[in-house]
Amino acid sequence: MNNRIQVDSDIHFGKPCIAGTRITVQNVLELINEDISFDEIKRDYYPDLETEDIKACMDYAISLISAEDIRVAA
Repeated sequence: MNNRIQVDSDIHFGKPCIAGTRITVQNVLELINEDISFDEIKRDYYPDLETEDIKACMDYAISLISAEDIRVAA
């Protein structure tokens, strides 16, 4: 797993967060989904984040989907 993302059962009930913060991957992905740029996310929402933190959230989501088993019923 990317070292920028951590899962800790004591933080947000174990939801994946950016390491060293309480900012969830989900929160960042929702901002991206709203077409908010990385620069705006850092400036207006989470000024302590780095661009690499935001990219790590996307990478984390991609890795979950990549590992997913998809079964198509015949």
